[in-house]
Amino acid sequence: MTRVFSGIKPTGDVHLGNVLGALLRWVDDQHHAESVYCVVDLHALTVPQHPSELQRASLRLAQILLAVGLDPEVCTLFVQSHVHEHAELAWIMECTASYGELSRMTQFKDKSTKAGFVSGGLFTYPALMAADILLYDTDEVPVGDDQRQHVELTRDIAERFNARHGTTFTVPSATFPTAGARVMDLQNPTSKMSKSEDTAPGTILLLDDPKTIERKLKRAVTDTESEVRYDIEAKPGVSNLLSILGATTGQSPEAVAKGYSQYGPLKTDTAAAVIERLAPIQDRFRELEADPAETLRQLAIGATKAQERASATLARARGALGLLLPA
Repeated sequence: MTRVFSGIKPTGDVHLGNVLGALLRWVDDQHHAESVYCVVDLHALTVPQHPSELQRASLRLAQILLAVGLDPEVCTLFVQSHVHEHAELAWIMECTASYGELSRMTQFKDKSTKAGFVSGGLFTYPALMAADILLYDTDEVPVGDDQRQHVELTRDIAERFNARHGTTFTVPSATFPTAGARVMDLQNPTSKMSKSEDTAPGTILLLDDPKTIERKLKRAVTDTESEVRYDIEAKPGVSNLLSILGATTGQSPEAVAKGYSQYGPLKTDTAAAVIERLAPIQDRFRELEADPAETLRQLAIGATKAQERASATLARARGALGLLLPA
């Protein structure tokens, strides 16, 4: 069976774009592939974090993933720092990647210009991401366009290691979401809705109440025309609404557009569909939030499952490198 790996950082609030663009796909993939999903809390350390807030955010994110529909009995769900092999293999990956490769990573260039403090981890975190993926003999990594470069680097590192030391790692491939899963900012529809660079009025948070969701969508930017059609270049705001409504109702944006001749009803129906889609997730989250011990129990089970495979992969890498094995 195909093995899939993906991770999400416990920073920022989970929003509609995360749900429609990634998390619902994870839920579907768990039934068709051997799926490994991870709260990547070590990646969050590339910028300073408040300890208690990081703990709270990591638990909260795990509860959201469970509420969306990930089933620990079907997939493997765990917290990255609970499996020490991630950090150990990351060092091996840092020693396999070149300085030039890490220097060319677009996200480092973007983030380092915006941060007052630039940690060494911000520079080397693609090596940790490679370790995350390679530890589980991953075949496919579902990503957005902004993560394509990281999977390409992971492939390069794996191929270089295999060429030097013999076949050790599975070389993964990136897979991309279907059209219509890319959700844009409601106030700036040429930019993707983002956990790190969002605008409050333009971002629908997973846990927003119905009135807030309705207000944000009714105030969504459209244009000065009146025709409803799916045209990302000419009508990005309207196209974003059509994409959201299509994704929440199981239709294509083009098919949705045929049912509307005015922006008002489109916004109203999109709000109603989003509220209906998020309601059961919000209800399940509240149940999980009331019983944190159960979430921690599930994460412990997931970490044990993950470590079984991760330790085997790390042992292969250590042996291939000639590191002296303990007695």
